[in-house]
Amino acid sequence: MSVGIIMLVHTAFDRAEQVARHWAASGCPIVIHADKSVPTKTYNAFVKSLSDLPDVRFCKRHRCEWGTWGLVAATQSAAQIMLDEFKDVRHVYLASGSCLPLRPVQELIDYLAERPQTDFIESATTADVPWTIGGLDHERFTLRFPFSWRKNKYLFDRYVALQRRLRFKRRIPNGIVPHMGSQWWCLTRQTLSAILSDPERPIYDRYFRHVWIPDESYFQTLARQYSLQIESRSLTLSKFDYQGKPHIFYDDHLQLLRRSDCFVARKIWPFANRLYDAFLTDSATAMKQTEPNPGKIDRIFAKAVDRRTRGRPGLYMQSRFPVEGRENGLTCAQYSVFEGFADLFENFEPWLARATGTRVHGHLFAPERAEFSDGQTVMNGALSDSAALRDYNPRAFFASLIWNTRGERQCFQMGPRDHIKNIEWDIAKDPNAQISVITGAWAVPLFKSNQNFGDIRQEAARLQQIESKHLEVLRSPWAKARIRIWTMAEFIEAPMEPLQTIIDEIGQQNMRGLSEVPRMADLNGFGQFLQNLKNQGMHPYLMGDFPVAHGPHEPQQNKPKPYLVQ
Repeated sequence: MSVGIIMLVHTAFDRAEQVARHWAASGCPIVIHADKSVPTKTYNAFVKSLSDLPDVRFCKRHRCEWGTWGLVAATQSAAQIMLDEFKDVRHVYLASGSCLPLRPVQELIDYLAERPQTDFIESATTADVPWTIGGLDHERFTLRFPFSWRKNKYLFDRYVALQRRLRFKRRIPNGIVPHMGSQWWCLTRQTLSAILSDPERPIYDRYFRHVWIPDESYFQTLARQYSLQIESRSLTLSKFDYQGKPHIFYDDHLQLLRRSDCFVARKIWPFANRLYDAFLTDSATAMKQTEPNPGKIDRIFAKAVDRRTRGRPGLYMQSRFPVEGRENGLTCAQYSVFEGFADLFENFEPWLARATGTRVHGHLFAPERAEFSDGQTVMNGALSDSAALRDYNPRAFFASLIWNTRGERQCFQMGPRDHIKNIEWDIAKDPNAQISVITGAWAVPLFKSNQNFGDIRQEAARLQQIESKHLEVLRSPWAKARIRIWTMAEFIEAPMEPLQTIIDEIGQQNMRGLSEVPRMADLNGFGQFLQNLKNQGMHPYLMGDFPVAHGPHEPQQNKPKPYLVQ
């Protein structure tokens, strides 16, 4: 019993010759098809280089373009010569010039000898495969595809659209059920000869000639008509990315390929010298004798696809930026946002830094500059405090800040005076964000200012309008951050409880036992200040129910609970 090898070659002829000699050294007859687009001089040199091997044949050349009939015609021509000239062949293995045997060829021969009636070909209906790319599943069998998708994509798309509009539908011949699968199969002589000698073959060939990507459906469909036993899997390790493009194996994939226990792998980089040197040997110790199991390395490929498509959280990359929703999160680490705390408490930022051990910034989106911690003008990653640079792309600025300081939790202040319009939604939708808001606290600096009351009233109305819209964002059903909102009146009734909750969630240091607590601003007369705003026609409702006589040492009797957004 022998195994015949069909090789489809179009490039890297030095490697194809090396692999062909390896197959031949184990007694495998070989039929080679070289793409018709290969220059005659190159083809003739390739034929001459293998002329010393008695069991190597070359078949009629076809033009093999991806997704077209030429690949099937090339395989048919090579398979016919294999069956006609090598009578002792009982299995035919389809490979390419970029395939590399991973185990001694004799192991493959013995493996197939133990399964003389088994066809190894991936074959599944369109309803059962998850890997089709491009939006054409069953339609690839019911529409016509006379144009190349790669060379004439415009005509390809327009012709598909025309057929859909006209509701054109091809008849599938003789009631066959179309199947799909990997191009790389290993069929028994009986099944392959039945496909090639079928009296209905002209009908099938005419039909599949205008099917999209027929090399992944012709043999996969017809094998179901004649096979005695099909194992719907390929013996060739061939992995594809999410765009349907094959993964290429390089020298550093050596151990990965060894772990697969597969007989053959593709696509191998032509310059992967280490791989060719390691596997092109018939040593009994080259690979352990075991059942091929490409699933052992599927987890690694899945991780690679996930890294390519989603990337690392908080880090932009070319394939995703600037597509919203594909950035795998704005930030890479958790951070805390405080709104109104620095207005209500004196020296809140240095106190918070001491209490939590985190890096505490001022207002990162202040109009004048980004207020980095400790007055720095340049932060990790050469981030400037320039307001112009920050506001050119605030999203990238903030994502870079969190990425460049990963490993250290960041805290910063935010308020209605800041330039937050272009960043508030991103922060609100970020699961890494912990947002704590004291509504109306922005009025404390106005209360303590020595401005004309008409100017104060106008500014208070502006800030309240901004904060009101900001609260709508935070209360949106799309917000995913951990958000806590208190009115100012609610918060000052028992400020230590919410502070304790916030700091415990940061998880750096327990505030219980600290001798130091933040000092609240003197609010004597603040209630009257709010009443004066009301008297002037401005209604300061975001502060909550704030009695005129209320001060920091005159708590209300009933303490309301804070508003909590999960």
